[in-house]
Amino acid sequence: MANVLPAEKRLRVLAALVDGNSVRATERMTGVHQRTIRRFALALGQGAERLHNRMVRDLRCILVQVDEIWGYVQKKQSRVTEADPPDVGEAYTFVAMDTLSRLVIAYRVGKRDQETTDAFIKDLRARMLVMPQLTSDGFAPYIPAVGTSFGKSIDYMQTVKNYRSGSRGRRDDDHRYEPPRDPFITKAVVYGAPDPAKASTSYVERLNGTTRHQNGRMRRLCLAFSKRIEHHRASVALVYAYYNLCHVVKTLRVTPAMQAGLTDHVWGLDELLETLLTEGEADAIEAKPLTHREPPTPARALPNGRGFLRLVTEPTPALKQRRKSEPPPPPASPVQVVPPPPPEPPRGPVQLSLFDEPPTEG
Repeated sequence: MANVLPAEKRLRVLAALVDGNSVRATERMTGVHQRTIRRFALALGQGAERLHNRMVRDLRCILVQVDEIWGYVQKKQSRVTEADPPDVGEAYTFVAMDTLSRLVIAYRVGKRDQETTDAFIKDLRARMLVMPQLTSDGFAPYIPAVGTSFGKSIDYMQTVKNYRSGSRGRRDDDHRYEPPRDPFITKAVVYGAPDPAKASTSYVERLNGTTRHQNGRMRRLCLAFSKRIEHHRASVALVYAYYNLCHVVKTLRVTPAMQAGLTDHVWGLDELLETLLTEGEADAIEAKPLTHREPPTPARALPNGRGFLRLVTEPTPALKQRRKSEPPPPPASPVQVVPPPPPEPPRGPVQLSLFDEPPTEG
């Protein structure tokens, strides 16, 4: 007879894991051995990844934000030696979020390099049906990855937060976390003509804080880290599945999956548990042709669905570069300046008479 956890203890373990508890804390709370918890969490995470691939596809999101979350496996990057496996060390989580519904569209765990960035953006592209406006931080590998997967017709802007570095201007012990006074955020257009007012990474950065709260393995300054990369990936998949289907966003009053139209109700832990354990393999996600969204500014549609010809009021980066390379205009001919007339000398008091009297002699 197989040794299977009762349904009640399964729910308690799942609730403890998505609340950000470590494996040892979950063991103390539920009375389940830590080895059993690790195997159960790995099965839940793998089911969550399959569920995400089945549900989150063919999306029409028009505003997308991407970011990376720092984490590590077994040891921090500064402690990694040549004898360690390649998966040991830093493990960044790349995540893409729909701004309007707060839905987690795509995620990828790996090194913070070009290879992981390319795979992440390619997965994001395969889940989309509409060309979105994309916003990221100043991470350089995003530029070739976005250009390869979406093409240069996408509206893509980078927003960079300029934090103070070094000890210049230090006033207290929190100087490392204090932003400079101006300018704190700088925005740069990479492709297309995005709307700067809608270009931000605030929502995805807020998602990072929620993720660290719900996933103890990604929390800073603690010992709840993963010792194997597959367990770290499983914990990331489990938390994002819980966030999309069970987490009610206070400002929306519904879950992200409900706001995006993927489901019509808030999932409970029992429904999530049953689905994760029975979820089968989904069909591979294939990229479909993208349709361009109609821009709010005056525009004319291009033939064959290639996009829109928009009226741009501000010069593009290429035009700005061209203007900088042009020689300066020749100086104008000097104009003769006429000096102003000299001021009149001040006048003293003058005696006035009412009658014409001859001047007196002597």
